[in-house]
Amino acid sequence: MRLIAMTALAVGAVVLGRPAGAEAATPCAALAQIKIEATNLLSAADVPAAGDLPAYCRVLGYVRPAVNFELRLPLDGWNGKFYEAGCGGFCGMLDADRPGVFNSITYAQRRNYAVLAMDSGHWGASSVDGRWALDNPVAKADWAWRAVTETARVGKLLVAAFYAKPPGHAYFNGCSTGGRMAGVEATRFPGDFDGIIMGAPALDYTGLVATFFAFLTQANTGPDGRQILGAARMPLVEGAVRAACAGPDGLVADPRRCTFWPETLQCKPGENADTCLTAAETGVLRKWYDGPRDAAGNQLYPGGVPLGSEANWGLWLTGAGGRPPAMPLFARDFLRYMAFEPDAGPTYSVADFDLARDPARLAPMAALYNAATWVPGRPGHVSGGDLRGFAAHDGRMIIWQGWGDPLVTPFLTVAWYEALAQAAGGIDSLRDTARLFMVPGMDHCGINPNSASITDTGLDPLTALEHWVEQGTAPDSLLATKRTKTGQTAWQRPVCAYPQAAKLTDGADPTQAASWHCAAE
Repeated sequence: MRLIAMTALAVGAVVLGRPAGAEAATPCAALAQIKIEATNLLSAADVPAAGDLPAYCRVLGYVRPAVNFELRLPLDGWNGKFYEAGCGGFCGMLDADRPGVFNSITYAQRRNYAVLAMDSGHWGASSVDGRWALDNPVAKADWAWRAVTETARVGKLLVAAFYAKPPGHAYFNGCSTGGRMAGVEATRFPGDFDGIIMGAPALDYTGLVATFFAFLTQANTGPDGRQILGAARMPLVEGAVRAACAGPDGLVADPRRCTFWPETLQCKPGENADTCLTAAETGVLRKWYDGPRDAAGNQLYPGGVPLGSEANWGLWLTGAGGRPPAMPLFARDFLRYMAFEPDAGPTYSVADFDLARDPARLAPMAALYNAATWVPGRPGHVSGGDLRGFAAHDGRMIIWQGWGDPLVTPFLTVAWYEALAQAAGGIDSLRDTARLFMVPGMDHCGINPNSASITDTGLDPLTALEHWVEQGTAPDSLLATKRTKTGQTAWQRPVCAYPQAAKLTDGADPTQAASWHCAAE
């Protein structure tokens, strides 16, 4: 970090028209007049404190051609550090006031970081809108890899200008697509950040959003084009899996150790259809839990939908409250505008994806987007993800994900981590650089507030990462806190650094963190 920061300061001194080593800070409004390579600065103005956010200098601009960013610089009490957040789905919005933890700059702004949010290089109507990518290779590259590293460069120069010194440490936090961005940063630009928080990472974007999402969508589409398994059936499925596999806290601790047969829910002759599933619904469950395979029986994407994630299916897989599920929408626009070279175009449908032929056609875009790629039939199965450069930079990474994530399913994250461990000479060596924390029952990025598990605000990975980067104290566990709708603590437990898991002391109260300890599986 020190070498990069010094380089940034030297460059900043040149573009600012000030001698290198000058101590004078630049006033907020004057930041908009700075000349930075390939960057247009639009405005800079003071913003008063509001709520729990301190007063700050707000800088708006874009890295050419179209990566918009917002930088917030504390007016008082800057902690000396820089923090950047990723974005989710196909991004396309400058979501600087996003609450919570994942892909949020306000999470760090409250701690007096200089913080930066960016839109990944395009405008979109929503995170599932992929139309911007049609015949637009520049925008695809921005979203794939360029947006974060370029805005980090510019953000650090502006920090150095405003405070007359560069940031002492730089951190990145991203979940989902932001988690993929975290992986791209650590592997392709290992000197950008000293600490990285990687949440629920969509590492193999092509394998996930094209192959896996298309498979799941096709599996739940009947001959009439309608959904087979819907939200009304979820309480039955969720209850059966919980009865078969949940621990004393009501959560499935590790779906790999859960044995449940969907066929046990299939209606028998004369049975009340309200208490069982049709053969077609049972077939959907079996396919979802098993995941896609090729003709040789090799998994085209690791695992399937995890057992214990059923409480989180409404948003992603089945729809709920009259809203359609998000997963088919992601698959639709990705396949139309982002998955192939050349683009398939707006008439392409998810039903058109051929599981026998089309996964191989994803290779050109996989090379652009993916931080790691699942390789069916290959020992180790995961390619990419070399952290040696990040380790040489003394970088530290905290990876977290829910075992109950039905969107970016957790099995690739675990397989990638184990492949990294093998390349590093063992899990103990890898743990010097990167540690993985798997949360029982947690939804994708902790989005579902009604889940029995925690939301994203139930974890504080940034404090743990600060202690690791700045004090050398690596986290053996993170404290998970489940809160009620009124903000009261419902339960707490440790989430242990993989491969250890939290074990409940016999007879102890599962709602108390002290009742649990970390141990090998």
